[in-house]
Amino acid sequence: MSEFYTALPMMILLLAIGGFAGVLAGLLGVGGGIVLVPAFYYAFSYLGYESPQLMQICLGTSLSTIVFTSIRSALSHNKKGAVDWAILKTWAPGIAIGSVAGMLAATELRSTTLMLIFGCLGIVIGLYLAFGRSEWRLGGNMPGGVRCALMSPVMGFMSTLMGIGGGSFGVPLMSLYGVPIHRAVATAAGFGVVIAIPSVLGFLIAQPAPVNLPPYTIGYVNVVAFFLVVCMTLLTTPFGVKIAHAMDPKPLKRVFAFFLMAVAVNMLRKAILT
Repeated sequence: MSEFYTALPMMILLLAIGGFAGVLAGLLGVGGGIVLVPAFYYAFSYLGYESPQLMQICLGTSLSTIVFTSIRSALSHNKKGAVDWAILKTWAPGIAIGSVAGMLAATELRSTTLMLIFGCLGIVIGLYLAFGRSEWRLGGNMPGGVRCALMSPVMGFMSTLMGIGGGSFGVPLMSLYGVPIHRAVATAAGFGVVIAIPSVLGFLIAQPAPVNLPPYTIGYVNVVAFFLVVCMTLLTTPFGVKIAHAMDPKPLKRVFAFFLMAVAVNMLRKAILT
């Protein structure tokens, strides 16, 4: 019972984080991981859980929620015939290989290094969200063959090192190659499943040093955070969708982009000063 009361402040913070992430996902169509990783980091740090592997715990826990939300999203999109299975089948093997490589790298890297990676890539994603144009193109069809074999593992690797699903890199990439946005979003949900499942299995099996870990942590996955965030996103995502249909989400997306860049810069600052 004492452990429950010790974890109670963490549970309250996680409920708020899950609710916020759900609203943003429904409102702006952004993946939860890009919000959850820094939110987990600041919440656990604020509560005093300054583990040497804290960033790895944030990545593993974020990806564990993405397993559930991506499967649910992919199935929903597939009912509407929006998933491009040809792209998904071609890219999935390389993405999975990159995901496993990213998990292995993350368990060996220092938390400060992972913070630097998240900060740098977060700024890149924020810039694209703020200034990207739907008419930008790199080609008329998604790469196959050698280019796919080279690009797909990189996507899986970078996504795992950031603790995010398929949306942040997959949707812009597919859009740049002429895939309609609704098909890109739907197919990226499938990317998220391929990224999250192998990496989470690895994060669950890995054994962090038992130093100041948040309570109820298995491997690099915090079970309480997983459960509460998944429950809250199920409740609050529909509210974000309703808001998105009631108003133009584009200005809000730009505001979120600058918010994300501010969070990324602060992550860089903390990594440099640590």
